[in-house]
Amino acid sequence: MHFLPTNLPDAWLIEPEKRADARGFFARSFCTQEFSAHGLETVYPQQNVSQSAQRGTLRGMHFQRAPDAEVKLVRCTRGAIYDVIVDLRPTSPCFMQWQAFELTQDNHTTLYIPKGFAHGFQALTDHVEVFYMVSMPYAPHAEAGVRWNDRALGLSWPLPPSVMSERDQNWPDFTR
Repeated sequence: MHFLPTNLPDAWLIEPEKRADARGFFARSFCTQEFSAHGLETVYPQQNVSQSAQRGTLRGMHFQRAPDAEVKLVRCTRGAIYDVIVDLRPTSPCFMQWQAFELTQDNHTTLYIPKGFAHGFQALTDHVEVFYMVSMPYAPHAEAGVRWNDRALGLSWPLPPSVMSERDQNWPDFTR
């Protein structure tokens, strides 16, 4: 695996190292030893899958509050997504900065999202499926989010949202 730093501290893009032959390819998508060597979380007690039927569907911006904050490993297994992370850690030199990544079924890239980041994505194709592992079980009392179009964050999306949950439409603006 190739661990590529992002513009935001502690967030990583992880590209598989493919071994190809006439059958196709083989690659590891997770390795405790390699993640540990990079100082990354290695325990993921919950795995989730998200399916979005329509291009333009927007999900986010979600996070869990401490002490239930979670690390996420996100990968698009069908279609393509525009994946956005925002550093909400007040002590970070990149506080309130964001970065976006295109994750697709073809690039097999995984995004490592550390604790203290908001996360959301938009479907770039119909019939998108996203697989993600989280370092903490879902805790309803810790669920939180910020609005996808909060002016203070200045997020930019490639498409007008076509489908959003009521909850995601009504997250509050970010307050420090």
